[in-house]
Amino acid sequence: MIRRISTKFLLAVLAAVVLPFLGFALFVDHEMAGRLSKDVVLYSLKGLAADLALRVDRDIEEFNTNTALLAADPGSYMALDEALREEAGELEGEKPEDRVMMRGTQADQFDNWVLSKRDYDLFLLVAADGRFVASNTLDRVGRPLAPEVRTALATQNYAHEVWFEAAKTGQRFAVDQHRSDLLPPHAPDDPASAENYHIGFASPVYWPRDADHPEMSERFMGVLYTLVNWSRMQDEVESPVLKSYFQGLVGPDEFPSAYGWIWKSDADTILAHRDTSLYGESVSRSARIRLPQMVEAARASDWGLYPEYEFFGRRKNAAFKHTKAREDGGFGWIVGVGIDNDDIFTGVRELRALLFKATLVVLLVAVVWTMVIARRTTAPILALREHALRVGAGDLDGRVAVSTRDELGELAGALNTMTQELKENRERLVRAEKDAAWREMARQVAHDIKNPLTPIQISIDVAKRARDERSPEFDAIFERTVDIVQRQVAHLREIASDFHALTGARKPVRERVDLAELLAQVLELNRAYAGELGVELELLSIPAVVLGDAALLRRVLMNLVSNALEAMPNGGRLRAEIASAGGELELSVRDWGSGLPEEVRSRLFEPYFTTRSKGTGLGLAIAKRVVEDHGGRIELVAAEPGPGTIARVCLPRAPSA
Repeated sequence: MIRRISTKFLLAVLAAVVLPFLGFALFVDHEMAGRLSKDVVLYSLKGLAADLALRVDRDIEEFNTNTALLAADPGSYMALDEALREEAGELEGEKPEDRVMMRGTQADQFDNWVLSKRDYDLFLLVAADGRFVASNTLDRVGRPLAPEVRTALATQNYAHEVWFEAAKTGQRFAVDQHRSDLLPPHAPDDPASAENYHIGFASPVYWPRDADHPEMSERFMGVLYTLVNWSRMQDEVESPVLKSYFQGLVGPDEFPSAYGWIWKSDADTILAHRDTSLYGESVSRSARIRLPQMVEAARASDWGLYPEYEFFGRRKNAAFKHTKAREDGGFGWIVGVGIDNDDIFTGVRELRALLFKATLVVLLVAVVWTMVIARRTTAPILALREHALRVGAGDLDGRVAVSTRDELGELAGALNTMTQELKENRERLVRAEKDAAWREMARQVAHDIKNPLTPIQISIDVAKRARDERSPEFDAIFERTVDIVQRQVAHLREIASDFHALTGARKPVRERVDLAELLAQVLELNRAYAGELGVELELLSIPAVVLGDAALLRRVLMNLVSNALEAMPNGGRLRAEIASAGGELELSVRDWGSGLPEEVRSRLFEPYFTTRSKGTGLGLAIAKRVVEDHGGRIELVAAEPGPGTIARVCLPRAPSA
């Protein structure tokens, strides 16, 4: 016994001292890691993905807007008008330098844009019939375009280009990432370089409204087409912001693995990635990638987290966000931001190792110290245990010896005081419960007896006054008085019988009773009353024999059938049924009345509770006692489908004779 209590004491101290350390270590290992990966890192990834999508959308909007602004610039439509007039022979008398003045000026403006913005590789102004009009002559670093490139641009007809046909209808048009054949590759030695890819933007050029020349107002003049180098998008996905944001997860001398990417609107084709060799690869079908679950996630939602995945041997988490769709001025790309799981859990693993070591040290110290003090505290604890067991068994006279002045001694004294108070309180409670029960019983008996005594007293007083006054109606009054007294005495006898039955003074006399026959008799006794109410009686039964008191069971059945009939004052149907339910017989009486609320059904088995204006309120309480004395159970449930109520009685089946 001492060893067992000591062990419990040891475990209790260990639980109080060591488990918090161990729990905290596990918390850091699981919960804190979960917070870093889910509540912090994953939400940060979602935020970074949204930010990257916003930057990409702003870039696209900037390129679209710049193209539209240049298309609306007077230099553009005037250069186109100059080319149109030259073709019509209207400039034959002009000097050679004046004949190309507007086109040269616009080419200079294009060069300025290329050099200042550093994102554009080509500005191409095309006439309404698809002929070349003007373009930039310098590249982004200020070098002149090769003569063969300028010749190819000037001699090509663009009337059948998709962007030209779209812009000709008056709409802006954007060309998704592609390798343009209008310019040679910037990095011929590196075919996968972002420098070799472009996105294009086309905007129609119109002659503006002019009150002085209404014949030329809003006339389609041509198309301005711009090529933006894809390196701008590649720079966005390799932005230092993505790495610096997660610098706290790794050491100061290390670099986080976070990076971004861009997928085509089909959510399955890579357009931009840290590894440019993946350009054009299918995410779901490529042998190097094969991540169809990421494609499904990106297609299923506009913004969210990818399921955790493995890429090139590393477990990763990532988030995605869709950019603006084409109808909103974008390309419908999907941008993503991901990070290696190793970066997420680096700090957690270090903290976990430190906490586990600290927990081990605390565990060893706690075990040694607990074993020393456990033996010294076992004896008084055992004494308290024995005393508590005696009190729990009902012995309130015993007392535990107080041998120390420490907390255990104080506890022993307090336990003795509590035991004495518990004994006194129990005695007072028993007396109070007895007094309350007797008072309630006396109150109810007085109330139930007082009701029939009142009409008896009144009737006798009337008869006495009629006799004293020698009333000629004395005989009739006397007969009515006798009738009233007899009926009220019968009521008093019924009340006395109900109280007697409620006390359970009469124990059931067990014999084999045919429950089906008993139920048929009860229904037959109530058939005339049912006929007056317009209630149809229905009996469905199987052979049903129980061991019980026939008189008591008949009273239960009479009560249930009477209640069902009274629930249908305007007629209806009453169905009584006996069915087999395993080793029991289930007897049910269903009415088609208005039904009872749940709160009423739950209280109908309480003594004196009734929903009728007459009766003692003891019928169902007595029925419940009788059924339980027979080893059964009774309940009231709502009929389904309604309306109505079902009274259900389950009784054990009698064994075979």
